[in-house]
Amino acid sequence: MRQAVRRWLFSVGAVTAVGVSVLGQNGIAAASTAAPARSVARASASTYKSAGKVLTVGMHGAAVKALQKRLSQLHYFVGAIDGSFGQDTIEAVWAFERVQGFIITNANSDEIGRKMERKLLHPRLPKVLVPRGGRNLRIEVNQATEVLVLYHHNKIELISHVSTGGGYSFCDPPPNSGSCGVAITPDGNYREHLFLPGWVKVPLGEMFNPVFFIGRAYAIHGDTSVPWYAASHGCVRIPMTLAGVFHKLINVRTSGGTPVYVRGHI
Repeated sequence: MRQAVRRWLFSVGAVTAVGVSVLGQNGIAAASTAAPARSVARASASTYKSAGKVLTVGMHGAAVKALQKRLSQLHYFVGAIDGSFGQDTIEAVWAFERVQGFIITNANSDEIGRKMERKLLHPRLPKVLVPRGGRNLRIEVNQATEVLVLYHHNKIELISHVSTGGGYSFCDPPPNSGSCGVAITPDGNYREHLFLPGWVKVPLGEMFNPVFFIGRAYAIHGDTSVPWYAASHGCVRIPMTLAGVFHKLINVRTSGGTPVYVRGHI
């Protein structure tokens, strides 16, 4: 299964023969086991040049493309590397900023500042939540940073921004259950066990390409809205572009399912 996925990634240009991550047509950044993530990041830093200015959503050009390439080299999901600062790119920036310990606000949520950009040269790695939690693959969801990390043999394969349970109260209106609750993504150790393709209707709305890890209630899924803050009813929202291929990167319904570790709920 894993080798088949890696061959698929190579076919779309997501993995190069030398192990350095680049983005293919599906926008997946993947780390080859031939080169540790830390050494790849150090080598790439020597070729990255800071734009020396604030980059914002809507910009186009070489500076944006360099930013996308650098984030991809660090295994952040950026979508297509096309020099266009769009939604996928800003969501990768949010993930990077959160991992580096920066605070995102309404005032700075659509940009990457000069101080933040300098961190691209010497970045901090995501906090490991469950060391050696899975023998092959594991998914870690850090609700304190709103970041998902996919590990392969304990090496970072992919980092993505997410939006988890927003903590607000809600009610499921008739003719559905009519029950009420609080939007929380519960911390715990789980396994993905079911993938359903396309838009799937559930009592509280719709999910795109959901990968369920608690019954048919909680899933990692795509959504048209994945804000920089926790806002879901309890699921783990991921960018739509990533949701199109995420199920191919894990062992859905095989080998007992990929472990999913959720931590950080306050």
